[in-house]
Amino acid sequence: MAENRASGYPEGVPCWVDAQLPDVEAGKRFYGGLFGWTFEDADGPAGAAVWARLGGAAVARLARKRDGRMPTVWTVYFATPDARDLARRIVAAGGQIVNDPVPVRDLGTAALAADPTGAVFGLWQAASHVGFGVRHAPGAFAWAQLYTSDTDAANAFYGRLFTDALFGAGAEPDFGRAPVTEVFAAGMPSQFVVHFRTGDVTAAVGAVQQLGGRVQAPPFETSYGRVAVVTDNQGASFALLER
Repeated sequence: MAENRASGYPEGVPCWVDAQLPDVEAGKRFYGGLFGWTFEDADGPAGAAVWARLGGAAVARLARKRDGRMPTVWTVYFATPDARDLARRIVAAGGQIVNDPVPVRDLGTAALAADPTGAVFGLWQAASHVGFGVRHAPGAFAWAQLYTSDTDAANAFYGRLFTDALFGAGAEPDFGRAPVTEVFAAGMPSQFVVHFRTGDVTAAVGAVQQLGGRVQAPPFETSYGRVAVVTDNQGASFALLER
């Protein structure tokens, strides 16, 4: 069932995603064709970043990489009421802070962190931008899967940080963990894969290929739905989820 949000998300729940791309216009063509997203310029230099919307609701942000050496990736952000406090707890739990918490205009406060296995994720302390305007609808965020080199270490780390979100009664974490070798070759680094919902994963995979993307893992069954892992036309990995 699709969920619309007008208020903030509990700590530990994935609340936002963005993509760092070499070419934002190419990203608009790809994701607009795949999911029916529309776009509007974000603040800053023209064409440097855009908000992606689905039926008027915010679902993602596409931004041009500031440095060509940066990876072309989707990043998932976890909600927190206090990014600096969460950053301290991440370090205490064995993780690292990649970028310290900084205000993003009047939108909120963002930071980047890495867990003990090396997977990078974001923190988001909402102000005027609470995060997703809609989740779980076709074309919107539906799940974040951590493919990790050490599931025991990952479970201990995130369980320590986000116990209520992961295990609390009535929680909807939209966040799972699995060995990296379930999808990627042995030796690949731990990484989060953002999942977008689709009504037909096989048809969506075909659309990805027609739009210039490629398939990393053809459709397979999981405990949370039928999934395919793909890359866009610039090499950013993400997944399609049918459930």
